Amino acid sequence: MTVYQEKISQIKNICYSNDKQIKTVIATRHFIANNFEKDLKLDFLSQKRFMSKYHLQRLFKRYYGLTPRQYLTDKRLEKSKENLKNGMSVTETCFAVGFESLGSFSTLFKSKTGKSPKEFQKEQLSRSKLQQEF
Repeated sequence: MTVYQEKISQIKNICYSNDKQIKTVIATRHFIANNFEKDLKLDFLSQKRFMSKYHLQRLFKRYYGLTPRQYLTDKRLEKSKENLKNGMSVTETCFAVGFESLGSFSTLFKSKTGKSPKEFQKEQLSRSKLQQEF
């Protein structure tokens, strides 16, 4: 690369930097991770970041490979697994992580993990009992 090409590249990075977009997407991800139990809609997230909801969704997908909704669902399922392992009932877990319907929670949980929430909980509790015995 010549000196001129390096200089043009530096100027281009300064003028067309995506820092603001990256910061917006990171902040949105942190907000979702810290507020997953709330009723988060794309309209609300985009208003919070002063950005079009379609643009926010495209950016989020570009940087994380998931839409904000998919990321929210993954976070909720991750937390629900923790709650079930710790002995929280399926119904309590469902509403604690932000799902509005026990049926949709159970269906989604089973489709993602291959087990119903109750089966998952029984399996985890039996594993922990076996580990305590040894």
